[in-house]
Amino acid sequence: MKVFEIIGGSLIKMSETAGGLSLLFVETLYHLKDISFKDTFKQMALLGADSLPIVAATILCTGMVFSVQTAKEFVELGASSTVGGIVAVSMARELVPILTGVVVAGRIGAAIAAEIGTMKVTEQVDALRVMAANPISYLVVPRFVAIICMMPILVVFGNLIGDIGGWGVAHYYAGISTFSFTNSIKTFAEFYDVLGGMLKSCVFGGIIAIVGCYKGLNAPNGAEGVGLATTASVVLSIILIFVTNYFLSILIYV
Repeated sequence: MKVFEIIGGSLIKMSETAGGLSLLFVETLYHLKDISFKDTFKQMALLGADSLPIVAATILCTGMVFSVQTAKEFVELGASSTVGGIVAVSMARELVPILTGVVVAGRIGAAIAAEIGTMKVTEQVDALRVMAANPISYLVVPRFVAIICMMPILVVFGNLIGDIGGWGVAHYYAGISTFSFTNSIKTFAEFYDVLGGMLKSCVFGGIIAIVGCYKGLNAPNGAEGVGLATTASVVLSIILIFVTNYFLSILIYV
């Protein structure tokens, strides 16, 4: 019986979380009309531009590693002219959007949950309600819009940086010429590949913002509660990103 209690309790908790996230998402969409552009631009700088260095470092290393794993083997098989296209398409469709989402979830999702969670446990959110200020309009909407707007930009930069890293390894490690690498990208990669990754990143950004705000607004009281909310935000965001990516890949590319 205890096993069934645990399973039932987990299902109830999952259903409660799913319902809460859905309601917060609907409320956020409803309050988009009350958006503060000043707060949104501020959040775009904090949540997007400041994330570029760590995203760039992550994607650069990923492009280099992916090229290491493919370049030598393709040269031995006589398919060196396809390395650039394979690296570019793989990065644009899957690796860059996924890794950007994971990095932003770890950096920005945690920051959102911690900031709003601290406001909640110190009763600042209640103070907003007392002053007739809607917490959704004031706290959630600017962060939601900011991340959705900045994620595709991060993905574009990530694609460029990842391809540069892949070219560096392919050229200096496997001896593939610059012309062969770039011409392969022109041959195999299409704008639709990049566009699909950008669309994915918008969805991932929305997930990160909604999950971070939800966990922050529902953080248990005390410093420990804020820590638990922050951890739960990062874990749930990454899980949802991977699950959502599967269905988006089928919807966009298949």
